[in-house]
Amino acid sequence: MNETLTRALSGLLYVMLLLASLYNEHFFIVLFFVFGLVSLAEFCKLIQLKSIVPYIVFALLYFVFGYWQFVMNSNKGLDEATQILQVITIFVQLFLIKDLFSEKTIPLFSSKRYIITTFYLSSGFVFLVLIANHNGSFNPEYILGSFILIWINDTFAYLVGKNFGKQKLFPSISPKKTVEGFLGGLFFATIASYFIYIFTETLTFTNWLILSIIISVIGTIGDLIESKFKRQANVKDSGVIMPGHGGLLDRFDSIIFAAPFIYLFLRILKYVS
Repeated sequence: MNETLTRALSGLLYVMLLLASLYNEHFFIVLFFVFGLVSLAEFCKLIQLKSIVPYIVFALLYFVFGYWQFVMNSNKGLDEATQILQVITIFVQLFLIKDLFSEKTIPLFSSKRYIITTFYLSSGFVFLVLIANHNGSFNPEYILGSFILIWINDTFAYLVGKNFGKQKLFPSISPKKTVEGFLGGLFFATIASYFIYIFTETLTFTNWLILSIIISVIGTIGDLIESKFKRQANVKDSGVIMPGHGGLLDRFDSIIFAAPFIYLFLRILKYVS
């Protein structure tokens, strides 16, 4: 009972902080910077990278993109810089997906450690800020909707998998994940997309439906990739900062991997609408 209560309280605190940050752009940027630093520290420990360089790179990327409009007094250059970051980030993520399916262990030579801390983790948090500032103004409904879809997907993937799961999804990496759980999470995320459409009035139902599929599929892959890093490091959780939940990276692994694809979809909508 104590463990359940501890887990519930730490999870509630995390959600309350996140929701509170949606009322103020600067609070949001600072809070997610702290989340990013903690997640980066946990990830560097997983891949045994002892260097201050990833933290410097993260801070530079994060605040350059997060405060570009405030410093430059315009969006000039932001679109081009974002496109460059997005192309490199997705390219690196595709290599991580390849490693997930084709390698027994993800190669972690020195230069690759710096590449993935920059374009897997740091840029993931950058794109969360960019999603919240989509269309040039702070609009937390996009990021809130994305988090809700992640939470719905994860919750129902666990519940359906636990009660009905038979066929393993990726047993060598995450023995508890099942195909039934994955499909259950996807199904309920698509249902949730309708209610997000009704209450946010930001995108059409079709667009939120597509986003729910992107987030469920890409988010699950992100979760599996982090699980593979943890298995290589021979640890259960990325950290201990959230009692009963593990580390912050365990809570952000899905959303930061999906974030560049969410932002790409929002960009496509902007140009085709």
